[in-house]
Amino acid sequence: MTNEVFPKFGSSEHAAIIDDQFTRQAAGFAAAPELHNDAVLALLVEAGRPQCTDRMIDVACGPGTVVAAFSPHVERATGLDATPAMLAEANAFATAKALANVDWQPGSAYELPYAAATFDIVVSRFAFHHLEDPRAAFTEMVRVTSPGGRIVLCDAVASDDSAKAAAFNAMERWRDPSTVEFRTLGFLRGLFQDANLGSPGMARFQVPYLARKLVAGSFPARDNRAGLLKVIEDSVNGDLLGMNARSEYDGVHIAFQAVILSVAKVR
Repeated sequence: MTNEVFPKFGSSEHAAIIDDQFTRQAAGFAAAPELHNDAVLALLVEAGRPQCTDRMIDVACGPGTVVAAFSPHVERATGLDATPAMLAEANAFATAKALANVDWQPGSAYELPYAAATFDIVVSRFAFHHLEDPRAAFTEMVRVTSPGGRIVLCDAVASDDSAKAAAFNAMERWRDPSTVEFRTLGFLRGLFQDANLGSPGMARFQVPYLARKLVAGSFPARDNRAGLLKVIEDSVNGDLLGMNARSEYDGVHIAFQAVILSVAKVR
């Protein structure tokens, strides 16, 4: 595929693209069962090892389901996001659930508006593939974590096969132009090691989709859903995207390969 099919965006445009995509995605993202099922949320809570006296934050919190999952287990749960529409969804969700110990903060993952060692648990889920500088964001997560606190990073990962990773990222930039790059598991683990946090604990899971349903709920470049769906469907032979694509009676099914990495910050 050519760059015309899979357009790339410079960093000067990225904040506007993030705002555009996530404003349009907000309601659908909040309602997607694939992204907010209890089993996966329980894995995140388990990785955070919450205590009743803890303060936690979810960086790039989206519609607030991670904050809500931690809420019963901590003293205070905060969600931070750069997109007002996502924070509105989060606030509505918390109100509907009558959550009394949560709050929402507009802000950037690159400049968290908190002093060092503010939080006992710092989480970010499904956000790092949207970041142009994931190392800077991770450094901020470490900075605001208290000594002995837990850092939990969750994202989908690209295949270690470079050709599959390139094809997967090209497809995802088409499907969601706010995507910068899905990194490999090795890259994400390296963030912890480079921050002198050691090797993180790990839990793997998949986020499955019926391809046509995923495409129908997306806002792809040029609104070209037919072309995007064809690329996904054509990946079945050889699993060209590294998404375990397979044909079933109702269409092509795929799965994002995801990981939760967690570690305690050394005192």
